Amino acid sequence: MPSGPNWELMPRNAEPPTQVRIVPAGLEFTASPGDDLLTAARRAGVAVRWSCRNGVCELCEARLLSGRVFNTRTRQDEHPSANVMLCRCQPRGGPVELEIEEVMAAGSNTPQQVQANVRDITPLSHDVYRVTLDLPRRRELDFHAGQYLSVRLPGAEPSYFSIASSPTASSIELHVQAGTDWATALKVMEAFRDPGQVTLELPHGKACLAQVPTKPLILIAAGTGFAQMKSIVDYLRETDCKQPVFLYWGVRRHEDMYLRSLAWQWHEEWPGFAFFPVVGDDADNDWSGHHDQLVRAVLAGGYEWPEVEVMASGSPPMVYTLMDALLEAGLPESAFYSDVLEYAPRS
Repeated sequence: MPSGPNWELMPRNAEPPTQVRIVPAGLEFTASPGDDLLTAARRAGVAVRWSCRNGVCELCEARLLSGRVFNTRTRQDEHPSANVMLCRCQPRGGPVELEIEEVMAAGSNTPQQVQANVRDITPLSHDVYRVTLDLPRRRELDFHAGQYLSVRLPGAEPSYFSIASSPTASSIELHVQAGTDWATALKVMEAFRDPGQVTLELPHGKACLAQVPTKPLILIAAGTGFAQMKSIVDYLRETDCKQPVFLYWGVRRHEDMYLRSLAWQWHEEWPGFAFFPVVGDDADNDWSGHHDQLVRAVLAGGYEWPEVEVMASGSPPMVYTLMDALLEAGLPESAFYSDVLEYAPRS
């Protein structure tokens, strides 16, 4: 019988990509010939910790469970049960399975309370503010693109806000809508403007990305639901996302689309991205009508619904109106993601 390939004699460019799996998170990615495993993992958007990239800091250490990798420092193969540094290892026959306890599946990071300093507050519209927060030891706090946090004020219920920044950003960005009739948000803004620290708890939410999608991704937001989508888009632009991404952003009035120019910038600079603004332009337009308009715009895209994934951010009525319409159009229920399904389930 013919023997298996001789990896040492095979030309590097003849080696096939290697499938790599990380447990217990269950995340998978491919490593091309010549890639170190850290580069391949981060290109796929997998949040592996790292610092030095030369095998000294040991932050990217993993236990090799199966497969074979080549250690570029020792110039020797590493075999199952060995502890390896991903930045110093290239795949040599797979699939490769690695054990890394610190890498978390989507939505499985344990929330923790931290103290934050307010760096900046910038008005984005007549009632929406960008709040930039600095956290001590930021690199030790992990979250996934699309997750949210809570602001904990003394004697008050937690207030929840989507994180608008990428998981790799050095600071945390929030988009806070604080109109005159938003009493809770106004109290939160008062706390942000006062000197001293604020207490946060994060991360929360399961409608998030732990790695780049393998199908076309449709993002649908209403109002400040755009914050969650900004985190996801920033993350995907940093990674090797080869799937097309479509963003629908629905608002009542033009002035409510507070970062329209940024969304159009993504549209122009990123070939795989398309932006579709949906504006009611009617001061009397109630939320129900607005939701219907957003749903009609999404359905008009003519997507192959069994072949895409959808992430939605907005009020429970908006999300359930959208979900019902897309499931009827052929979207699998397992391909629809929204935190509303978790915190406001249907009775």
